[in-house]
Amino acid sequence: MIQDLPNKLKESRLKYGYSQREVADRLQISPSIVSGYETGERTPSVDNLISLSYLYKCSTDYLLGKDSTDFEFTIDVSGLSHDEVHALNLLVEAIRKKKNR
Repeated sequence: MIQDLPNKLKESRLKYGYSQREVADRLQISPSIVSGYETGERTPSVDNLISLSYLYKCSTDYLLGKDSTDFEFTIDVSGLSHDEVHALNLLVEAIRKKKNR
């Protein structure tokens, strides 16, 4: 069992107001499996852990116990020019500044 994973899964589910059945339907598994995840009797597969992170809008690192609750991700910029990458960086910074107002 991954320490605190069951609690984080349950807290995240409740935060978004999902029932165990709704989560199960989205992951195409049975509600008893979702219950097992939340009690620590079962551990999600890698694929289900990723699906849960998308559903709960958090990182797998967060679910697995990393301290940060920030949803961090990387953007594949391969094939973009230096100017295009720079434009993306400027856009991200502008959004951050707007958010901090």
